[in-house]
Amino acid sequence: MTRSVRRTRTLQVAGAGAAALLALSACSSSDDSSDGSSSPSAGASGASKLSGTVTVFAAASLKESFTTLGKEFEQQHPGTKVSFNFGGSDTLAASITSGAPADVFAAASTKTMKIVTDKGDAAGTPATFVRNQLEIATLPGNPDKISSLKDLTKSGLKVVLCDKTVPCGAAAQKALDASGLKLTPVSYEQDVKSALTKVELKEADAAVVYKTDVHAAGDKVEGVEFPESAKAVNDYPIALLKDAHNAEAAKAFIALVQSAEGQKVLNQAGFLKP
Repeated sequence: MTRSVRRTRTLQVAGAGAAALLALSACSSSDDSSDGSSSPSAGASGASKLSGTVTVFAAASLKESFTTLGKEFEQQHPGTKVSFNFGGSDTLAASITSGAPADVFAAASTKTMKIVTDKGDAAGTPATFVRNQLEIATLPGNPDKISSLKDLTKSGLKVVLCDKTVPCGAAAQKALDASGLKLTPVSYEQDVKSALTKVELKEADAAVVYKTDVHAAGDKVEGVEFPESAKAVNDYPIALLKDAHNAEAAKAFIALVQSAEGQKVLNQAGFLKP
């Protein structure tokens, strides 16, 4: 009897110990499961933290592609808004160095970006994200039979150029110098879109603009390539600005521009790979 009772007590103790171990194991498993399931939600909440407005100052030639990317960014990050200021890169750079509130600057040349970096208004080193090449925009059907840069010097032809301080104007002048040509335009425009508009409205017979702008204009103009443009290709740098009010969202927008998705949109618009 005594031996039987002891054996029964021993089994009871062992059973209790096993139950305790199982309980501890269940708690541990529950904790591990809780940690694992919280990680994705933590990541999701991290992604959803982006909010507010991202103010982007960008070269006029980026208008169509950046507008598309801005909409894509807003869809990817509900609660955000991308506000653009498109214009001549030199004008935008001057605004930034004068204190205009902006988070991102995308310029049409390294020279205009340098205006901002020299003043210490960029956070970090700007990165080239695309390149752009010049093209001649003529009236639809090319009635003046323009086939070369030299043809723009014909007497009586009304030609428009970007101002020499603007990247597209500086590139056009570089191409003209490389070919030894002198051209007196009927007007110098403050950005590439203004130059193109003169042709679209038939106020000019031709303009030297970017390939991307000819592409964006569709059948409103006709594009004419010229070999000298290869000597005046512009690099486009992008930078986070030092006084950005929404730095995290600004970094995310820059990342989108540099991503495969962003590059696809830009390449389809006619921009060259960096």
